[in-house]
Parts: sequence; C-alpha cells; structure tokens
Amino acid sequence: MSQLDVHQIPVLTDNYVYLARCRVSGATAVIDPAVAAPVLAEADRLGWRITHILNTHHHGDHVGGNLEIQRATGCTIVGPKADRDRIPGIDVEVDEGDSTRLGEAQAEVFFVPGHTRGHIAYWFAESDALFCGDTLFALGCGRLFEGTPQQMWNSLSKLKALPPTARVYCAHEYTQANARFALTVDGANADLKARAQDIDRLRAVGRPTVPSTLADELATNPFLRADAPDLAAQIGLAGADPVSVFAEVRARKDSF
Repeated sequence: MSQLDVHQIPVLTDNYVYLARCRVSGATAVIDPAVAAPVLAEADRLGWRITHILNTHHHGDHVGGNLEIQRATGCTIVGPKADRDRIPGIDVEVDEGDSTRLGEAQAEVFFVPGHTRGHIAYWFAESDALFCGDTLFALGCGRLFEGTPQQMWNSLSKLKALPPTARVYCAHEYTQANARFALTVDGANADLKARAQDIDRLRAVGRPTVPSTLADELATNPFLRADAPDLAAQIGLAGADPVSVFAEVRARKDSF
C-alpha cells in the first residue's frame, strides 16, 4: 500500500479541488473537478500525471471539469453507481463496500446519501485522508437536497466511526460561516468557541481552514454532535433522539 500526497486547488468562489498522488506509482487523481483549466495547469506545474478522476456526486461544481480533463489526459473517471447517469464520462461505478485503487493506494467507498441521493465518499486509510464532497464540511454538512434527516444522520454516523486522526478534505471553504451558525446552537461548547477564534484568524490572512481533522469535527461540529445530550438541551430538545436533533439543527442552518 502507498500513502498519498494531497494538493489543494481553490477554484470558483469557495470550492476546493484536490490532486491526490500515489507516492509509489505516481498515479494521480483529481477529486471533484469543478473546472478543468486550473487543475490541468496545477498538475502540469507539479509534474503530476492525472490518471483518475474521483467524483463524490453529480453537482456541476464537482463534475464540471470531468470531460475536458478526460480528453486532455485519457484518465479514468470513477463515480457513484447510484448516480451513474449523472456523472459525465463515468467509466467505473462504485458503491458501499467497494474499493478503488489509485496506483498502490486504495480507497474504501462509503455510500453517504443525504445531500444527494447518490453521494459517496472515499477513505484512504493509509493516508488518513477522507474525501467527503459535500456530505461533511468543517463545522457543517451539506443541505438535504435529495435526502432525509435520517439518511444524512446515517451517512454522518459512518464517517464519525473513522479514526479521529482522519483529515477531512471537504469540497468548500464554508468554515467561517459555519462557525457563526454553530455558536448559535452550541454556544456553551468551549472547544467550539476556541476553534471559531482560530478560524477567524486564519481567514483574516486568507489561509484555508480545510482540511480539518475528524477529532475537531467530533468535538465542535453540531451536525456530528446531534447525539450529544448537552447540544440537545441547548436547543430545547433534551432527551430527543439524534435524528430529531439533527433535523432541528439542519432546519435552523437552512434559515440562518
């Protein structure tokens, strides 16, 4: 097995595209290319040869660069089986329990619907690298465009079970806004208060807040803390089940 070198590329307004390169073979994946030109240029600058695209879901700001990159490189496009009809150029369909190889590196695939009906995530255990698209954000989670609170909580629970050292390579720089909201539902959380201050300092000088670690998310992300009694009590749902707490937090975020 091999570890990955991961390079982050900011594109559009707040998207992150990732280049992930197997250290042994040099095989390189683009994760969720919103656009092609800056990705191709950065791979060229680094001297990395793109061999794969890994898509987490079908939204245009995650697949918009698929076909142009594929034409330029001949790469293989891997994406969710449940969304195969909505992934441009898909070659390989994967689902829960499958694995996909990038050279000598291997990712486990999780089916994590909620944001969309076919969303998946890629977990490279050897590199502690989780590419989770729009299911989990730093201090947030994706809107429920095509799923239910129960589905999203089930999906997040899969990710919660990963090692706390996991680095969360989410697809957007939403963290500062997410922190402002999180404080409205979990304001008694000292870890969250401290993290929000750190985020403000980073963004003040234009530095990214992504990736975070799963340990940080478990301690401070209100969507992952829907099973925490103290959070439930803070929003007036003491004793409620986690799905009900999650649904309430998500509803508040939608109108924040």
